[in-house]
Amino acid sequence: MKSTHVLYKFDGCPFCVHVMSYLKKNDINITMRDTMQDVGAREELISIGGKGQVPCLVIGGKPLYESGDIINYFEEKFV
Repeated sequence: MKSTHVLYKFDGCPFCVHVMSYLKKNDINITMRDTMQDVGAREELISIGGKGQVPCLVIGGKPLYESGDIINYFEEKFV
């Protein structure tokens, strides 16, 4: 997986858990930033996408929101 992929998430979010479970099941390893544990991660996400909504997959600097869209992206590109 390219390092240009970063998943912004927090562990208590059911939509984030859904994406993380998918990644684990398909042995996809990417950088993850927890917006509840790391204040800098939340600020970074807001600066990238204009909001702190998670999950958000940042692909080469562009945000992709919504768990279904994120999973579909991985289905098309990596599985």
